[in-house]
Amino acid sequence: MPLTNQTPTSTPTTTVTTHEAWHSDRLRTLVSPQGNLALIQTRWLSPGTEVSDKEALADQPAAVTLTRLQRANLDTGEPESGYRLWDAASSAILNFDSVSVFDYNPDWVIEATFAQAEANRTIPFEHIRDNGGSRELAVPGDITFTRDGHEYRLSAFDDGGVLLLVFGDPTNGRPAEDAGTYGSGRFLFVARPSAADRFDAEGPVVLDFNRAFVPPCGFSSEYNCPLPPPQNRFPIDVTAGERLVIFSDGYQLH
Repeated sequence: MPLTNQTPTSTPTTTVTTHEAWHSDRLRTLVSPQGNLALIQTRWLSPGTEVSDKEALADQPAAVTLTRLQRANLDTGEPESGYRLWDAASSAILNFDSVSVFDYNPDWVIEATFAQAEANRTIPFEHIRDNGGSRELAVPGDITFTRDGHEYRLSAFDDGGVLLLVFGDPTNGRPAEDAGTYGSGRFLFVARPSAADRFDAEGPVVLDFNRAFVPPCGFSSEYNCPLPPPQNRFPIDVTAGERLVIFSDGYQLH
């Protein structure tokens, strides 16, 4: 079950113009009928329980749509079924202003190396709504690079066929006036090495942190986003990419 509704691009940002175009596309996606801001309900069903589309949409406005989803139970590992409701006229969309972003900085376009992991490797990721519990996510390989003499080895997981890096840094949770970013960390899509269509290729990759973005849980409390594992927490400020979600004064996610 992909965590995002955004399709990654395989071409890293190389100019201010392309960075601005990416950000504009991102804002349009957020307010789309099934964008992050449109999610108003995530419901997981008890084993053996079935809810039809008609039942789930009863008493909902015409702007509300439904999608189905599945996951593994946190305790048993057994599959669970559920659904999501999306409102094209949600209060979050109506109160959304923008997403603040750092200025484009080519120094944060980093050449790295992807190394394939052993088959069926998983790593526990805590999730924002699991009260300290963790879920095993498939990690097809590690991403390594050196910056200012320090080597980093990061774990990115397979999010529905896309390599997704969940990372944190000291800017998380800082005030806006102190170059703060979203408190629970940020996400970054990473293109596969070369033209491989699976994660069985090794080779160079590009980490364009100018395209780091606020995770879906920054736009709706109905998401359950993974948190950065220890190896993905940078000791240095990552001053690139999206920073904070801006709503109209007084609006709170619910």
